[in-house]
Amino acid sequence: MSDVAAEPTSAKDLVARFRRWLAWGIAVAALLYVAFSVWIGIDSVRDALVRFSWLYYVPAIVLTLLNYALRFWKWHYLIRRLDVQISAKDNAVIFGSGLAMVLSPGKVGELLKPYLLSERTGVPMTQTIPALVTERLTDGIAVLVLAAISVSTYAGDKAQYVFVPIALTAAGLAVLSSESLSYRILGPMTRLPGVLGKIGNTLSGMYAAMRVCVAPVPLILTVVVSIIAWGGECIGYWLVLKGFGATPTLGVSTFLYAFATVTGGASPGGLGVADGVLVELPKTLVAGLDPGSALASALLIRLATLWLGVVIGAVALVGVGDVRRKSG
Repeated sequence: MSDVAAEPTSAKDLVARFRRWLAWGIAVAALLYVAFSVWIGIDSVRDALVRFSWLYYVPAIVLTLLNYALRFWKWHYLIRRLDVQISAKDNAVIFGSGLAMVLSPGKVGELLKPYLLSERTGVPMTQTIPALVTERLTDGIAVLVLAAISVSTYAGDKAQYVFVPIALTAAGLAVLSSESLSYRILGPMTRLPGVLGKIGNTLSGMYAAMRVCVAPVPLILTVVVSIIAWGGECIGYWLVLKGFGATPTLGVSTFLYAFATVTGGASPGGLGVADGVLVELPKTLVAGLDPGSALASALLIRLATLWLGVVIGAVALVGVGDVRRKSG
């Protein structure tokens, strides 16, 4: 499993890897915003930040914390659905450490969560990876739903970026819901030689746990919780825009933030892609927002969401060693 599969042997190893990813993430983000600032005009961006009403920023940060709290509840709920016994306190440290790994290449670092669960409880990773997949899947469904509500109104020419993933997700869930169809697909894979056969056997072993996580009741519940969680961050973005004196509607703010999250999903932390969307699209869709304020609003909402999560993750990584020692 790439970096995480190497099974780091100490909290020091985990922190070292996080520091490498963090250094790259900060470097990319800094270069990106410096380039945007030079292009738009550094004075324009500076003036926008000077006149920003910082009272709007506090509730935006609170809404981000609500997002993380609801997503932790969802993660803990899925873990308990799989009959994994772990305290909410220890699981919160594990969940928090995963927030730091959003900067890892391909987000493979988030496999740290099932790895730490295995270390703490002795439950094989193959039984808890489905919880991670479901957690990220329901997050994805939530932002797709939020973006789909208004994509035809605000960016009809980009609707394929929302509706194609929705169709693929629906098809995948339809396959998962059919046990016979799923095993007809997985069966031949298990008989393949070498690595492919091992992958087939692993997926076959994970399938039962995956069905527990995406059964109708837990799937609907976790999607609703995810929509509330990500809707809170959309409201936070709306507040940030208002702090610059713009007059955005909640609908356009929700679309912009959700669409930026969808399009940036493939890159670590959405770096580059989500930032670009939040800098460019608001200039034409938000009334009263000048280019300097558009860039400044993108910077502030990313600090209040992505980078706040990375800070929380860094703090959680400090406690990882204690969680692992409890398994000894």
